[in-house]
Amino acid sequence: MSSKRNVYIHSVDLKKLDIKNCSRNEFSKRIEKIEYRGYEVENLSDGRKIVIAKPGGKRGLYGNIKKEDFFVFIFNPADSTLWQITHQQIYEDLAKKSEINKAETLEILKALEIVYNGAESDEILPDLNLKNPIGENPEALIKAYKWIWGQEDVNYPPPNYKGRAMSWEGLEKQGDKWVKTGTGIQDLLENLQKNNQ
Repeated sequence: MSSKRNVYIHSVDLKKLDIKNCSRNEFSKRIEKIEYRGYEVENLSDGRKIVIAKPGGKRGLYGNIKKEDFFVFIFNPADSTLWQITHQQIYEDLAKKSEINKAETLEILKALEIVYNGAESDEILPDLNLKNPIGENPEALIKAYKWIWGQEDVNYPPPNYKGRAMSWEGLEKQGDKWVKTGTGIQDLLENLQKNNQ
């Protein structure tokens, strides 16, 4: 079942923000310091942009909004649409890509792993020749995930939580234990690597 896209049509006042990807702790510290407002954080080759809006809507234990949370959107200036992209939507897109072309999807997943580990997307993408079997542009997924992972590191910091590892490894907390759900980006990568040998 495909998850529904949260798309809003609205003009948005954005300030440019340039925070390079780096270690998880340093990246999340830099994100926590930004002021509340909308930011243009990544440009896409098709004219769209990755934007974030802070604060986001994540609620804490007692219903209060987490003050450093933010939303991640793919913004299309041509029609003023803001798509609030999610891990589930990216996972589903990548799973569909893998059904069409395993080898090309494997290359996209390897690029995601490099960004997950702290590389800057704009520094690695020019050297890669990523092709898109179907669905969303790989560049958009990679650049959006940089910020989704930053968001997860801010909202779910270790040692009590797993930060970006929750979506990468497909982890979910059940009681006091962390359980693998099989819906991590790493799961897709490992499955394709096994099937590609």
